Amino acid sequence: MGKFAALGSSLVLCCLIAVAAAGDFYKDFDITWGDGRGKVVNGGQALTLSLDRTSGSGFQSRKEYLFGKIDMQLKLVRGNSAGTVTAYYLSSQGPTHDEIDFEFLGNLSGDPYTLHTNVFSQGKGNREQQFKLWFDPTADFHTYSILWNPQRIIFYVDGTPIREFKNNEARGVPFPKNQPMRIYSSLWCADDWATRGGLVKTDWSKAPFVASYRNFNADACVSSNGAVRCSANKGSWINQGLDSSSLQKLAWVQKNHMIYNYCTDAKRFPQGYPTECYVH
Repeated sequence: MGKFAALGSSLVLCCLIAVAAAGDFYKDFDITWGDGRGKVVNGGQALTLSLDRTSGSGFQSRKEYLFGKIDMQLKLVRGNSAGTVTAYYLSSQGPTHDEIDFEFLGNLSGDPYTLHTNVFSQGKGNREQQFKLWFDPTADFHTYSILWNPQRIIFYVDGTPIREFKNNEARGVPFPKNQPMRIYSSLWCADDWATRGGLVKTDWSKAPFVASYRNFNADACVSSNGAVRCSANKGSWINQGLDSSSLQKLAWVQKNHMIYNYCTDAKRFPQGYPTECYVH
């Protein structure tokens, strides 16, 4: 049993001190690559990543989290962003890593952005769902949130749930619960696959491409040297699920804006869908 294996149940019982609040990008993140293309601005209240023909850029959180509610406001690359990918995700490290992904796939000017989501557990992913956003994510900032507790993972856009991945360990489906994860984001070129399967290439005359971040908040449990400390508001999210109103919103998004669901891809899974696809 890993050193975090029993944490899921113990978090509910322990009364722990507050460790996370509204973010300061100077204090909360390190720009990890890009040779100056990533910049903290506005006195630590915002951050920008840029991409040009030479390089993209990226950052990661200084803290590792084990369950929580993570919020970040993003304004995506404007105009013709075909071939660019803005990734914003939680991940641990190693061949059996866990990961919870938002990826924003760029587009030709005027086309809707594609929001790609995925969940990895113990190194296994292949759980993609994709959506067309119902607004222009480049005109202003919008809030993208991950709720991660021992029972489920919920992806939110501006407070509207778009996807739920439940803990189905009882049915043999691995669930991320033992590995602390950092927050990562990067802006990079993937024009070999990202826009219409790689048919549309990046127009480098539009570079540099810029994505902006602000209003980071982690209401979460922080892991450090094997010890875990949780926010004072842990009770508001540790057992949170979707009420009837939220389930209606989720159904609306999935009916009207989902463009790909691995749980309905019969060509990919001719012998039957993954176990979690049959559980509601």
